[in-house]
Amino acid sequence: MTLPKTTYKTRLAPSPTGHLHLGHVLHIIYIEDIARLFKASISLRLEDHDRSRCRPEFEASIIKDLQWLGVEVPTNLWRQSGRDKVYQINLERLMKQGLVYACACSRKDIQSETTQASGELRYPGSCRDKNIPLDQPDTSLRLTIPDAPWTFDDVLKGQLTHNPFDQCGDVMIRDRLGQWTYQFAVVIDDLEQGINLIVRGLDLLSSTARQLAMRAIIDPVAPMPVFAHHPLLREPTGQKLSKRDQSESIAKLREDGMTPAQVRELAMSLKQD
Repeated sequence: MTLPKTTYKTRLAPSPTGHLHLGHVLHIIYIEDIARLFKASISLRLEDHDRSRCRPEFEASIIKDLQWLGVEVPTNLWRQSGRDKVYQINLERLMKQGLVYACACSRKDIQSETTQASGELRYPGSCRDKNIPLDQPDTSLRLTIPDAPWTFDDVLKGQLTHNPFDQCGDVMIRDRLGQWTYQFAVVIDDLEQGINLIVRGLDLLSSTARQLAMRAIIDPVAPMPVFAHHPLLREPTGQKLSKRDQSESIAKLREDGMTPAQVRELAMSLKQD
């Protein structure tokens, strides 16, 4: 692909819901390599929107591991947990445009109505026209997503076209507990930070079109980012490597005497194309 003449900025955005493992190391390597290709700067932020799963000990462990691996950690880290006011301002603006509605459906309700061949749940719009009060307790908030395809360039996969309306339906932006969702927070953060090069694992490829649709709704004049979805490390069973697998954690490998260079080499040797 031909690179547009612009200044690129990408991000490394771990979630403090567990310890870093070899899959994260592979992710860091891809970010560094693709950032080098695009002459892009790299911003670090913590995606700690999920208050029920994020822990201070995980954040401390992640920072220690990143520094050990040679990743620069700024003093004032960008944390989603400190950005409630920003997300609220964007939510209220979307509400005024009539694009947000309350949803009383549970995950079980949605599972009983629809599912995709890919295994992903597609919200069928059950509450879109029910006019449930936006402040009603025990409800989530959803953003109305138009039925339209999105075509985007992927450095590693080529040009792709997805329709988020078919993939997932209207996107949840705040859950029943009042927590901002990943999809909502990451779009707003990327816009505010000027992120125009997004490098992430193939497990998040399905998120791309829905985030582009949300991005266009929140900021219609924002240019489309360039994407790169890279292969994942997997367990022998074929499952994606999990933060729960302590045997592959960076802390354990460090305790076993491995150097940062050896850990990086190990991650690259285990990648699956």
